[in-house]
Amino acid sequence: MNIEKAILAVITVNKTKVTGGAPIFLCENKDEMEKVAANLEAIIDGISHALSDELYIIVKH
Repeated sequence: MNIEKAILAVITVNKTKVTGGAPIFLCENKDEMEKVAANLEAIIDGISHALSDELYIIVKH
């Protein structure tokens, strides 16, 4: 299976801002959130985007 153009993961420090079908990773602070986003980006071969100070997404273009 080849996934194209999808949100693969959501990483946040504010669980009240997210719901949905993609895996959601809740972090304790901004530093942890940035590390998780960077690691997931490499692991799942996606691209990390910061949508706000509290929210990152990993997407496949």
